[in-house]
Amino acid sequence: MYKLVAIDLDGTLLDPYGQISQEDKKIIQEALQKNVEIVLATGRSIVSTMNFSKEIGAEHYFISGNGAVIYDLQNEEILYNHYLPKEKVMEIVEFCETNSMYYTVFTESTIITKSLNYNTLFYYYENRNKEEKKKTQINIVEDIPTYIKNTENLNFLKVTICDENNSIFARILEKVKKIKGIDVLEVSHMSRKKIKIGTEILEIQYYYTEITQENTNKWGAIQFLANKLNIKTEEIMTIGDNSNDTEMIKNAGLGIAMENAAPEIKKIADDITTSNEQNGVGQAIKRNVTEILQIN
Repeated sequence: MYKLVAIDLDGTLLDPYGQISQEDKKIIQEALQKNVEIVLATGRSIVSTMNFSKEIGAEHYFISGNGAVIYDLQNEEILYNHYLPKEKVMEIVEFCETNSMYYTVFTESTIITKSLNYNTLFYYYENRNKEEKKKTQINIVEDIPTYIKNTENLNFLKVTICDENNSIFARILEKVKKIKGIDVLEVSHMSRKKIKIGTEILEIQYYYTEITQENTNKWGAIQFLANKLNIKTEEIMTIGDNSNDTEMIKNAGLGIAMENAAPEIKKIADDITTSNEQNGVGQAIKRNVTEILQIN
């Protein structure tokens, strides 16, 4: 029986508009009532992940920054961290500046950016439907290197780099990989997100990579949490769609890919559920967790 279910957000639990379906919420809450540990595991910031975790009623733990942080909701504290050191962030940022790359820096609470584009544009529009305390905090800074250098007490989760041109992005990836002491996420397909503006639908598409401290990934954080909770690997189920879900899908007792997942994720998954527009998370939990619990 699966005692812990780790779920990615974007492309998995969230639909293209950044929302969670009522059907998925219902099935997740059924699992929670049966004492199954539901843990969101995402690349998003702490505040954003916390809001979604509370929305589904999973109020014990969540993982953010692609495994950089485990947050304990009951005690309101960080249980585990794998931050990017400030000197490494400065090296990455200066590299991006030199090569005219669009990048964003994720801290525990804020996304630092020069302008609203790609991922930050999506978060900006996503914020419009949220109350103030639930918004993803975006800090627009003209001179990011100077800001980071002169600001104390910033804890860095990751740096993202985006571009809409595949050939340019491929060259960016090759250059970034030469920086030592970091993990560079390999993403082979475009991110596609949708924004509803009145009656019009705006689709945001871009290639991206995410840079974290070396040896940081969602599975490492899941293992740490599972050990704390005395949960075995074979009792863990994971659900995801993208390259940053690779380790957790490959190593869990049951790794499930979304129908809309990247081809390389589908290849390593034990099973494939329906898409993030067809309640894929709920269907996976219902098939592998709640129905089994009801039978037992």
